[in-house]
Amino acid sequence: MQWKIAAVAALAATTAIAEHAWAAASDYVFELVNAEVKKGEDVAIAVRLISKATGNPVTDAVIFRSRVDMAPDGMAEMESPVTALPPKEPGIYPFTADLPMPGRYQLSVAAKVQGEQETVIGKVVIKANK
Repeated sequence: MQWKIAAVAALAATTAIAEHAWAAASDYVFELVNAEVKKGEDVAIAVRLISKATGNPVTDAVIFRSRVDMAPDGMAEMESPVTALPPKEPGIYPFTADLPMPGRYQLSVAAKVQGEQETVIGKVVIKANK
């Protein structure tokens, strides 16, 4: 009887390891919490990191790189200051950025997800209004 329990435990562990080994950075997606904001300084922007496999928010990611520019309007060289803030809600990652004029801005984010080898990279487009 003990060997059956050990066999089931080994199979469960192998399955868990195999499922995790097949996960990749492309199994995650960043989504904007609000797609439209008002232009200005220190504009609040928030993104949600979602696991495509489960549809659940990822709560343990570490944002280590972010950039805001006007690439969607053909002005990628027009970069604005952006600051990642500590998360206050599970799975939601806040930022502040200067969005000096109306238009579309691209927020590019690089994050490490616990247990993932690859860096998760996402790009979302924000519309800044007057």
